Amino acid sequence: MQLQSNDTLLFIGDSITDTGRERPVGMGPGLGDGYVRLVNSLLAANNPETPVRVLNTGIGGNRVIHLDERWQTDVIDLKPDWLSIMIGINDVWRHFDGGVTQDQVDIELYEKLLRKLIEQTQPSLKGLVLMTPFYLEANPSDPMRAMMDDYSAVVKRLAEEYGAIFVDIQAAFNVYLEKAPTQSLCGDRVHPNQTGHLIIAKAFYKAIGGQWI
Repeated sequence: MQLQSNDTLLFIGDSITDTGRERPVGMGPGLGDGYVRLVNSLLAANNPETPVRVLNTGIGGNRVIHLDERWQTDVIDLKPDWLSIMIGINDVWRHFDGGVTQDQVDIELYEKLLRKLIEQTQPSLKGLVLMTPFYLEANPSDPMRAMMDDYSAVVKRLAEEYGAIFVDIQAAFNVYLEKAPTQSLCGDRVHPNQTGHLIIAKAFYKAIGGQWI
């Protein structure tokens, strides 16, 4: 595993990361009820000799523009050794929700701001993890799924450019969706149940070199 003893691992994102975590910073029993808590448990169970401090600053409804607004207080000031970013679901969803259009985050702005956040933070990190947004729809031709895949391609390209660990969450869900329907994971194709959060946690843990004992 790439994390070292007493490293701080910070997760930031939207509602998929938030999942009811404590404010102002989720930690310990206040990590929320999603994949962040599961990652914390996987780290503790499989690497008892390597204690890691896990923090959660996800906020439901966030888009990359919101991360940019709170980056200083919710990332930089917390001085993480490792940072995991998963953002984009709301950036895409807002294009389909029938709301106002002047506040949309198009793919160019998405890449510009995500690149800005990476460059502000990476020099002080031991490791950066970029996870794709996802849409729990098996049909890649579905309009929202297709747009989500485009935004995910940006994440992959930036991970390659900056040497970050890349975690393709959509691909992890696609493997599951080949065998079971979306309804077994969620009702809205966005917010996964515990099975879905475990799929995210396993993909993350595998990407950082985690091993089962």
